[in-house]
Amino acid sequence: MAEDGGNQGGVAITAAANDTAPKKLTPDSRNTTLTKSGFELGTTSFATTPIGSRRNSVQMEDYFVGPRDLDRHSKLPYFLRMHGSVLPQMILPLTFAGGWATLITCISEFVFDLGISNTLLTVLGFVVGLALSFRSSTAYERYSDGRKSWTVVSVQCRNLARYIWVHTIEREGELGKQDLLAKVTSINMILAFAVSLKHKLRFEPYAHYPDIHSLVSHLDTFAMAAHKDSNLIEPKKNVFKKVGEYLGITFASSNPRKVLKRAEAPLGNLPLEILTYLGSYIEEINSNGTLKQAVVSSQMLVCLASLTDAQAQAERVLTTPLPIGYNILISQIVILYIYILPFQLYSALGWITIPGVLAAAYIIMGLAAIGNELENPFGNDVNDLPLDTYCKELSQELDVLMSVKAPQFSDFLNTSSNNQVLWPLSSSGYKEWKERSEDDIRSALRAKVFAAKASYSTASAPPQSKNGTFRTGTRSGTATSEKTGGPSLRENVAMRV
Repeated sequence: MAEDGGNQGGVAITAAANDTAPKKLTPDSRNTTLTKSGFELGTTSFATTPIGSRRNSVQMEDYFVGPRDLDRHSKLPYFLRMHGSVLPQMILPLTFAGGWATLITCISEFVFDLGISNTLLTVLGFVVGLALSFRSSTAYERYSDGRKSWTVVSVQCRNLARYIWVHTIEREGELGKQDLLAKVTSINMILAFAVSLKHKLRFEPYAHYPDIHSLVSHLDTFAMAAHKDSNLIEPKKNVFKKVGEYLGITFASSNPRKVLKRAEAPLGNLPLEILTYLGSYIEEINSNGTLKQAVVSSQMLVCLASLTDAQAQAERVLTTPLPIGYNILISQIVILYIYILPFQLYSALGWITIPGVLAAAYIIMGLAAIGNELENPFGNDVNDLPLDTYCKELSQELDVLMSVKAPQFSDFLNTSSNNQVLWPLSSSGYKEWKERSEDDIRSALRAKVFAAKASYSTASAPPQSKNGTFRTGTRSGTATSEKTGGPSLRENVAMRV
């Protein structure tokens, strides 16, 4: 889409199978007649700036790193899948729980019986179940709210791009070329808004990232002004920090907001600044007369307002987690229940207490770990929303929208031979019916009700009849057949009406 930013892309337009020379784009692309099937793209020679990172295969080093690729499909049953599991985060807690259960069991077996009544098992089990239910429901609610907010972003980006591409006219001559490039630039900024919002929700405030730099490098933004070359240097992590992050140890995790704190200049709000530039584009096309419908201009402004609202909703999900008091209490309840469990199980299970505690700890801690992971749906965990994929899909959709000139309805209405306007009543095209009178067309539309019913009831094309015509009555009348000999039912109706 954009040619600046360091990645130059070339489009190779290849010849069709029956052509001897490749087709060429004329200098004035406004007047080209290329359609979606009129050219082929040499994908091997078409280099673009990647929108997000999509893995072609799941390697062991990123098996528990996300978000998950939605295009991949696994035939394994869910209980055998590991990609998307929170098992790495549970290795250490389960190790400590198993060690504690082993210690209590050995003391009770060889030194002194530490078994107690299992009355607490029922009482505390109810409390733990209630706490985990609350934790899971609130976490999934935040996950769902995050998806809803991004759905609004996707819908409004598509609407705004369609309004710009279809309803903004292109003037003649050199001005038309400028209008076309301005439309492409504005649609690129629509994509830039979505990508910049993704980075903002992940506490990545700058504009030097590969998937957005070429989209906003020409804009005067605080994110570009605050950038330093040192931001391009990835901080090195020692082995212990990598292993700690892999195992979900909180002591090894870094504060995601530290990038914001280290900024030496104001970072601004890049998505909001992009919307400001889009607003200025709408103002300009209203001023120069390339947007003639005031109602379309109003709809564009509504799209901008909806995008601002969607950004606010996503930021609300990000910055309003479950109150810390609930998180602390639920964590303490889970740990207390797991570490009291061996005392209550030993009298009834003996050595089976150890695997029993491990099984109970896996279930309870697993639910708590999933709740912690879903609390921020915009991160890079396996179960987080795949924002990279959403941005890439939006980029492809906008490219498809801009791949051909904005269609004029009258062009394909008059020229297309496949426009069977009264199918299944008649297979005649638009040109044939254009020669008929208005009364014939309206009578045929009434007769189409019966032909369509016959077609749908047989789940096939309308039956062919060697002997039969079709006579239509009034709109509320009935259809009767006469054995007079003639063509098919559809064609008879078309001729008689």
